Amino acid sequence: MKEKLNARIIIIYALVIGLGLICLLPLWNIVAISLSGSAAVAGNKVGLIPIDLTFGAYQKIMGDGQFWRSFGISVLRVIVTLALNLILIVLMAYPLAKSKRAFKGRSIYMNIMIFAMLFNGGMIPTYLVVKQLGLLNTIWALILPGAVPIFSVILVMNFFRGIPKALEEAAIIDGATPLQVLFQVFIPISLPSLATVSLFSIVGTWNDFMGGLIYITKAENYPLMTYIQALNVNIADAIKNNASAESIANLAQLSDKNLNAAKIMVAIIPLLLIYPMLQKYFVTGMVVGSVKE
Repeated sequence: MKEKLNARIIIIYALVIGLGLICLLPLWNIVAISLSGSAAVAGNKVGLIPIDLTFGAYQKIMGDGQFWRSFGISVLRVIVTLALNLILIVLMAYPLAKSKRAFKGRSIYMNIMIFAMLFNGGMIPTYLVVKQLGLLNTIWALILPGAVPIFSVILVMNFFRGIPKALEEAAIIDGATPLQVLFQVFIPISLPSLATVSLFSIVGTWNDFMGGLIYITKAENYPLMTYIQALNVNIADAIKNNASAESIANLAQLSDKNLNAAKIMVAIIPLLLIYPMLQKYFVTGMVVGSVKE
């Protein structure tokens, strides 16, 4: 029995390691491409080890003052969006978690929410609304259109509905108001669900580049993803702008392919730092919040 069990464990570990390598090797290849010279990249010679090692792609991205400005805009956007998302999600999910008896208009609001989740207004009407409100070229144009993520509201609502009714009743008997019940009972218990929707908000906001292309017309106001998406290798422009011989030599070692690989790495590093802190809550929040009993 012990031998069978050990063989089973070995097979499981082998499968997990194999799947891990399948996910990791393409990422490692991207790292190698971002650190390789343009000739090796163009000839598809780069595997898992960089050829003609160069940091020119990263110098090109990070050496520009606009990179740091766009990075700051993205960080501010993520922080404000996350705060606004969490406030609106909690304030919507709490009343919707009540029964139809306690909240008589619950069905109407739920139908509106589901309809809005399945059928949005579309890009052009949304753009016209943002323009009419005078929000173009401001950070609010990147935040307000996605201020209420309906899927996250439903996730937290179902989590709230799974909290024992006795806890709420005990708090009310002790004289707690509805807001006190929310902030002192529901929110502390719902940290896994809130961490899950926070992860959705952070990843979605950080990775979004279309918002910058649609709502921002001034390059200096681009968020980071839009900035690096628009970045390319152009030696002619560098010569025209009287760039130094060293800068032109560095550009000559680059191509759009290894610059794009460097973009991918720069984009995912902040997410790789944040994800481990929230991933332990992720599965619990998803499973409990997505199932209604």
